[in-house]
Amino acid sequence: VGPTGSGKSTLMQLLIKLLPVPEGSIAFGDRDLTQIPAASVRNIAGYVPQDGFLFDVSLKENIDFYAGKSMEEIQAAARIAGLEGDIAQMPEGYDTVCGERGNHLSGGQRQRASLARALVRDPELLLLDDTLSAVDAHTEGQILSALSGELKGRTAVIIAHRLTAVKNAAEILYMDKGRVLERGTHEELLAKNGAYAEMWRK
Repeated sequence: VGPTGSGKSTLMQLLIKLLPVPEGSIAFGDRDLTQIPAASVRNIAGYVPQDGFLFDVSLKENIDFYAGKSMEEIQAAARIAGLEGDIAQMPEGYDTVCGERGNHLSGGQRQRASLARALVRDPELLLLDDTLSAVDAHTEGQILSALSGELKGRTAVIIAHRLTAVKNAAEILYMDKGRVLERGTHEELLAKNGAYAEMWRK
């Protein structure tokens, strides 16, 4: 978490080597990220940017995205992503064509379709870059609740403006001007009464 422009998305892009990583700055376990091929990192990662790109094909094809998953797996991912109810209201259902850049869908539906696309790959590393910014707080809560069971046994890095999205994280990083200023659990950061606590009060 942190103010706009604090480096949160840049950190996310470094994690999957979309940007050059300075040696000795990021490690996966005990391995320096610079020693791991980009393809290896991306094979285990599900990355959901804030403005996920959808193609002018069906919702089913956008979610599967060449993963070769069964219809049951696609539906399960859509259910966790909170998209199942919306799809049920669409006359063509999973065969609904999304339009160029997903312009036949709302912003929230595009974000949730991108989330379903990441989930259907069953990634070891799930990266969510303010993925639920276009949905209301109630819908976000439902999706986060469904996601919590899916996160067992995998690592998730979540960027969020609503602090409720990260309140239960194992560790929270508060960033500003490209640096990590504070880190700890929600309770620890509130006790520090620093920048995170001030953000929580606001």
